[in-house]
Amino acid sequence: MDSKAPHDRALIEEVLTAAQRSGIRAEIEEWEPKVNGGGVDAWITLHLRGATVRYAAVLKRGLRPATLGAAIQQVRQNGGKTLLIADYITPQLADALRDHAVAFMDAAGNAFLDDPPVFVWVKGERPMPRTALYPAGRAFEASGLQVIFLLLCHPDMVDRPYREIAQMAGVAHGTVGWVMTELPQLRFVARVGGKRRLLEPRRLLQQWVEAYARALRPRLLLGRYRAENLDWWKTVDPTAYDLIMGGEGAAARLTRHLRPGSLTFFGRKAEARFLLDQRLKEDPTGEVEILRRFWQFDNPEPTLAPTILIYADLLAIGDARCLETAGLLHDQIIDRFDA
Repeated sequence: MDSKAPHDRALIEEVLTAAQRSGIRAEIEEWEPKVNGGGVDAWITLHLRGATVRYAAVLKRGLRPATLGAAIQQVRQNGGKTLLIADYITPQLADALRDHAVAFMDAAGNAFLDDPPVFVWVKGERPMPRTALYPAGRAFEASGLQVIFLLLCHPDMVDRPYREIAQMAGVAHGTVGWVMTELPQLRFVARVGGKRRLLEPRRLLQQWVEAYARALRPRLLLGRYRAENLDWWKTVDPTAYDLIMGGEGAAARLTRHLRPGSLTFFGRKAEARFLLDQRLKEDPTGEVEILRRFWQFDNPEPTLAPTILIYADLLAIGDARCLETAGLLHDQIIDRFDA
């Protein structure tokens, strides 16, 4: 049975209709095929000037710079020929997607296809007014995302009492109630053998990292600072300042695959002693940021944020270095889901 939401179907069909202005004729072969564990919204065949190309299509609403990295990562994880479909892609995002060789089309008629002999490059078309970018629901709002984060890090918590979930997620008891009501409706939680079980963690992770960058992360900033240099990331013990390292620094420590261009720390406040010891000066464009720690559970590596959060912050940065390292962390995360 097809479960594609009607508004998502309508948007995909609107995008394919807009593509006709570039001479593209499109056919939807299948909705929500089971490919690579999910994440593909449709199989689509495009016809242009006698050539035919078949794509796995991925739908993204409200694409913006903060969520671009997550979208590119999903396209790469699908493998093969994947087409990003969106309600609107700005000229800036269009250039970035082209630089990353990501094929896309939007409802305004913007498109990039480079699959010889097919080549289409359209940007700058303006969108039609829209009233809603995201599906209704509270589970993917800021406090709901804290609950989902806990469940992704500790899937066994899904069957624990709401009081325990609330305490570890750092939210009110009532928040857990409405999140746990919505997740079954979204097919992320179900009762199996009388117990709640987390379903489709890969799909949930993908949606969480995008919503985190959009709805939760902007609320966490405690301060941003400029450093004389960043070399101290290698030796600093953040726990000495009641902080935990995240972002590029944490990813570098985990993978040894990245030289950080920025540093992220999580804590309850910007500790004055930390700022003094590392010679940090307040600067809204600085490369060192301190974010509020929003979770209330320990990580196996006490100096580092949970891997899922490090992964999400790399995607939010979104440059090529961070996306490559995020791919390494993604494999580790998925291995834990499959264990």
